[in-house]
Amino acid sequence: MINVHCPFCRNPDSRVIDSRTADDGLSIRRRRECPNCHRRFSTLETASLVVVKRSGATEPFSRQKIISGVGKACQGRPVTEDQLALLGAQVEEKVRSSGSSQIDAHDIGLAILEPLKALDLVAYLRFASVYSNYDSIDDFERAIADLRQDPDVPVASESPDFSKPQS
Repeated sequence: MINVHCPFCRNPDSRVIDSRTADDGLSIRRRRECPNCHRRFSTLETASLVVVKRSGATEPFSRQKIISGVGKACQGRPVTEDQLALLGAQVEEKVRSSGSSQIDAHDIGLAILEPLKALDLVAYLRFASVYSNYDSIDDFERAIADLRQDPDVPVASESPDFSKPQS
C-alpha cells in the first residue's frame, strides 16, 4: 500500500475514492480524500522503468529522449512533431508491455526500428546506421537490399529515369 501525503494538510494517509486508467493508457489516475481535512485531490501513478545501458549504468526511462534521438534521424525529413510524439508513445507502450521494471537499451533500439521504418525509410536508415554501427557502404547496401525485399515496405512512386535522354 502506498502512503500519499495530503497536499493540503500533509496528513500521511489518504483514501482512494476512484481509480481509472489515464488517457495515455500507461498510468492510473486516482481520486483521493484526506481523512483528516476531508479535502479531495488526484494523483497520477506510473510504474517506474529503468534503462540498463551497455556499460551497465542505469537511468530512468525517458520518452523525450527517444523522441529527441529519433528526431535527429528525421532532420530534414517530412516528419512532424506529432508523428514523433506518437512514435515515442508506441515505443514506450511496447517496452512497458514487457512487464519488466528494467529494460536493456538495446531492446529500446529494437522497439524504435519498426515504427520508424513505417514512418520514414530515410530516417530509419539513418537511425539504423548509428544503432547497428554501420562502418562501411556495404552495410548500407545490405540494409537497403533488405528494405527492398521487405513486403511491408511501400514501393516508391515512379521517379523519372534520368539515364534516358529527355525528348
